Amino acid sequence: MADFPVLPDFPVSIGAKLDSSACQLKVGMDLVQISRIQASVDKFGARFMQRIFTEHETAYALGTPVLQSERLAARFAAKEATMKALGLADKGVAWRDMEVFRFPDGHCELRLHGLAAEYAKRHGVEQTALTLSHDGDYAAAIVAAVVRMPAEAGQADLI
Repeated sequence: MADFPVLPDFPVSIGAKLDSSACQLKVGMDLVQISRIQASVDKFGARFMQRIFTEHETAYALGTPVLQSERLAARFAAKEATMKALGLADKGVAWRDMEVFRFPDGHCELRLHGLAAEYAKRHGVEQTALTLSHDGDYAAAIVAAVVRMPAEAGQADLI
């Protein structure tokens, strides 16, 4: 019987400055039907796009028209997953305060702006990670956040 690969202890990508006993991992996941996002684009057009997506996200999606729907749906799923991971659903955060930024090499990162960034900072979000996928008529996103725990439990409203 072959030995299974040994996986490193989590978290391998968190900076050494973080004490894992003082941090908590928060995760959000969302699944979106691509055709529903396309239906919203068809029905509401630019108004929908400008309300939900940043200029960078829109430019990337429109850059390859055949993949537009998949790219928009994956970004929509990322925004929903971010709300779940960070507990932002009832905080008045705008859709555009959460952005999927794609680098030239293809990897993506989550960027927070406005109220989302303020809330994350106030509640100890040290680091986020994002992954996107799409297949058939579905797009998915998972957001993970490393959150620093308050010095004394109960002193702060955790996410």
